[in-house]
Amino acid sequence: MFGSVNNYLSGVLRAAEDDDGDNLATFLSLRDIHVQNHNLYIAQPEKLVERMLKRTSMDEPVSAHLKVLYNLAQEPPNYMDAYTQQAACCSAVVKLLQQLRDENWCLPLMYRVCLDLRYLAQACEKHCRGFTPGHILEKAADCMMACFRVCAADGRASEEDTKRQGMMNLVNQLFKIYFRINKLHLCKPLIRAIENCALKDTFPLPEQITYKYFVGRRAMFDSNYRQAVDDLAYAFSHCPERFTSNKRLILIYLVPVKMLLGYLPRKSLLQRYDLLLFHDLALALKAGNVNKFDEIVREQELVLIRSGIYLLVEKLKFIVYRNLFKKVFVIRQTHQLDMDDFLTALRFVGVTDISLDETHCIVANLIYEGKIKGYMSHVHNKLVVSKQNPFPPLIST
Repeated sequence: MFGSVNNYLSGVLRAAEDDDGDNLATFLSLRDIHVQNHNLYIAQPEKLVERMLKRTSMDEPVSAHLKVLYNLAQEPPNYMDAYTQQAACCSAVVKLLQQLRDENWCLPLMYRVCLDLRYLAQACEKHCRGFTPGHILEKAADCMMACFRVCAADGRASEEDTKRQGMMNLVNQLFKIYFRINKLHLCKPLIRAIENCALKDTFPLPEQITYKYFVGRRAMFDSNYRQAVDDLAYAFSHCPERFTSNKRLILIYLVPVKMLLGYLPRKSLLQRYDLLLFHDLALALKAGNVNKFDEIVREQELVLIRSGIYLLVEKLKFIVYRNLFKKVFVIRQTHQLDMDDFLTALRFVGVTDISLDETHCIVANLIYEGKIKGYMSHVHNKLVVSKQNPFPPLIST
């Protein structure tokens, strides 16, 4: 047994002495082939590991890693204890980062340990009972934040050697947790840290794409649609064509946000990424067909909810109303429109369960949102629209 373990520890020792962060990351990865080596499943590896690795400061991370392997090898796997040991491994990596002043060769190791910590936290959330949903993932985020603080505080080293190069990778990991546990407010200080970082435009492109994707989604939830379009469009245009599923995921958010701003998607684009749902919505929106729009939303309700865009798509309904009422204006060719005409139009497109009062409310909301320029006269039951651009283009609203 010890021969095999010694071979593993010798490899770790060589990588540590060579300042080889990439190899160390492999030795501590839960996705590497060494995790299948039963000889590494040791409940108490401290003495053996310390004997070989003490002078490298890698003894604590490696001991914790071997305990993770031991707990995952149990039948059934002991996910909670494995997670606890992975958190200890992450804390040991924080100490290592603090010891290595003006050096950043260990960043790949930090990335790997934090990634596996998130995976194990997700496994605990799925398999372990007795915890509030999201609790373990939030604790994992606290461990990652310790790494992030060390990286963000490294302002003395040169750009080549600074640990600030690891900031965006960690921020993306934290984004994935905060979005999963629905604590988007915790993203704000992370975004501020990246935006104020001098290295903002020099991070690896894959990291920038992921960052823009999450920042765009957060802007979308904050109703900052123009910013959301800018960030999501950046992510989509820079994401390589071969990553079809990733590009599709970006479009799921980019398309409805652009529709809110008045841009309708091309059918060919939606067809390519199997998103023709949005083409059907766009046709109903353009035609002002409220009933058809509601029908599509009902049919696709689960898909929209799981994607997190149900409420966003619901906001498109006001554009459907706006387009329908604009048709009434075009037909009547007058700036004093009878509210009964809008009610008739709604019933014409299949909305039968609506009253005149509800129609008044819809028009009032459209005026408030700037989608109609005018005012309502309740006494005369009229909508008086502006003589100049009564239905402003959505891009300018």
